[in-house]
Amino acid sequence: MTQTPVSPALLPALPADAATTYAEWFATLSDPTRVRLLHAVSSSRAGALRVGDLAAALGISQSTTSHHVRRLAEVGFVSVDKVGTSSVVTVNPTCCTGLPHAADVVMGTLAELPCCPEDLPADVTTRAMADADLEAVRDIYVEGIATRNATFETEAPPADELDGKWLPEHRWVAEIDGAVVGWATVAPVSARACYAGVGETSVYVTEAARGRGVGKSLVHRQVTEADRGGLWTLQTSIFPENRASIALHHSAGFQTLAVRSRIAQLDGVWRDTVLLERRRCDD
Repeated sequence: MTQTPVSPALLPALPADAATTYAEWFATLSDPTRVRLLHAVSSSRAGALRVGDLAAALGISQSTTSHHVRRLAEVGFVSVDKVGTSSVVTVNPTCCTGLPHAADVVMGTLAELPCCPEDLPADVTTRAMADADLEAVRDIYVEGIATRNATFETEAPPADELDGKWLPEHRWVAEIDGAVVGWATVAPVSARACYAGVGETSVYVTEAARGRGVGKSLVHRQVTEADRGGLWTLQTSIFPENRASIALHHSAGFQTLAVRSRIAQLDGVWRDTVLLERRRCDD
């Protein structure tokens, strides 16, 4: 099979400032000890470990650990705080998104984005949301609010008020054995006609059904129906701590556009969000 060569002129060049930043990140991770340190911190249950515990876990001296932790902190992969007499290393959650995105950009894998998730679970069905589902939908939203990693909202509005925010033809629920276990919606981003094809997406799954592919089924339905329904751009903002949601959206063709640092407060604490966008598959 003959492949048509792609003209370099058609591929946008990587900006020099982005290349410099990415090079600093990759250079920092050129040392295997730093890779092991970053993995240990980011995969820990709390996302934080004491320097002494890191040294013991990796079998290296505390002075060596401190040296490499400083290098990781210099480029923003981790932060180091004094807690009593201990130095506590905390992963910067934005790097969990920014670093994979940088690798995707450099390797050109963002040129061919997936259209929607695959390998959908057989026991999960999706259908259009009905008015009778709204109380169950609100209950699931309340569960999401309680995690403090799903939304800046701290209280759920009444079901009818919640429903009024969404495009009527882009409301979906997921069911397992006839019970509503999740929902996905698209809300308009603006009342202006020029933005009629741009929507803000939401996906929520009840706690008891997480890890069963419910989110994957919902996002699949959401994006394929959006493509068929004339929406050319979907966007969403996700807390960087919510890695599962970011990965789910990447599987549906969403790209990370930016990390919005300290964009708003939740419970009096400044939080970052990751801004993601998906363009219609045929565009």
